[in-house]
Amino acid sequence: MKRSPSILVATHASADAELVARLLADEFDNVRLSTKPEFAVSDFEKHLPSILILSFDTLEEAERYYLGLYRLSKVIHTVPHKTIILCNKDDLWRVYDLCKKQQFDDYVLFWPVTNDAPRLRMAVHHAVRLLEPLSPDAVMPGQLAAHARRMATLEPKLAEFTRQFAQEIDNTTAAAIAAERAVDFAFGLAPDAKAGPARGAGTSDANSEPAPASADLRQQLRSVGASVEALRRVIGNLTGAIAPQLEAARTMRGLAERMRPVVLAVDDDDFQRKLLHKLLSGAEVDLAFAASGAEALAMMWKRRPDLVFMDVELPDLNGVEVTRRLKAVEQFAEIPVIITTGHSQKAIVMESLTAGAADFLVKPFDRAILLDKLKTFLPGSVDGSTQPEGGIAASPSVSAMPLPSHADAKPADHRNAGRPTS
Repeated sequence: MKRSPSILVATHASADAELVARLLADEFDNVRLSTKPEFAVSDFEKHLPSILILSFDTLEEAERYYLGLYRLSKVIHTVPHKTIILCNKDDLWRVYDLCKKQQFDDYVLFWPVTNDAPRLRMAVHHAVRLLEPLSPDAVMPGQLAAHARRMATLEPKLAEFTRQFAQEIDNTTAAAIAAERAVDFAFGLAPDAKAGPARGAGTSDANSEPAPASADLRQQLRSVGASVEALRRVIGNLTGAIAPQLEAARTMRGLAERMRPVVLAVDDDDFQRKLLHKLLSGAEVDLAFAASGAEALAMMWKRRPDLVFMDVELPDLNGVEVTRRLKAVEQFAEIPVIITTGHSQKAIVMESLTAGAADFLVKPFDRAILLDKLKTFLPGSVDGSTQPEGGIAASPSVSAMPLPSHADAKPADHRNAGRPTS
């Protein structure tokens, strides 16, 4: 028998929690309640629900509760779960927008109570189906696409390796031929050896057979030449031998290109988010945004980005701490995180590297360097014809993280970086 999903009903009203539990009891036997705000985190960490039902009077209360879990809990981001909002008619369209943006997963118009009680149960069934690909052993589509993109770089790298190896073989062959001629000349066997055999060469006269020493050297050099030619044949046959594997890699790349990589930009500054949207508008990526560390952590299971631009100063969690938490989850550990900051202290650099950051950008953003980061971490997402939406020009400012000469350098005000001045 299939195990019933773990369901946690969160609300500040015990009567509401009991009502929801009764509606679910006929089909689901693993329903727990969380009604005291001071135990919100401990309740979640105790039950580790796969379905979280938020049954609050207003949408604002539900949002505060959920983001509060991500601020305070050390494990919520490691638990794949789906969220269902029980909303009232006044919040209906706002809840719809949040679910569309994937900040929550589903909603049920619940207040005032209607006769559509099965709708809540069906929402739970839908959530369970969505969770199946997120089991700890499941492979997420984004992971496969990321590996396929990396495999796509195999063929050009192999071609470059073959070219370099062939050049080395040519050099070795030429050196062996030159050495053989030098031996012939030294022993007076070359046609242009006018002076005759070199002194001590071990030959009796010009018509005698080569001395044993010269014959051995010539044989060794010819053996080297034969080995080199054998290597040339092996390399020549290599491409043909792995042609099916290369074709499979090309096919996988074609499939991966149909799944545009997701780039998550974490920044609480609305201007910076709009600027990033403009600068990256021509790239072959889907851009998602989070305004806080908690929101970023909540989005990881929903979108699983292929690359993260992470601001350091966020309104809740520090960006370095968010990075550290992401890297602690096996499914997210390989996602590159680029720290974006207006600061240039060496301490921030070292702390970010320790947390697992892959690279840095200093605000205000420079379009050329942003695209270069995409080329590095998401091969194939940028081509030479990429142009920004609306013709926005690249900023002339510095965007690569410099190591400061003084650790106590005064930080820049990153929240106003790049903002037009009047």
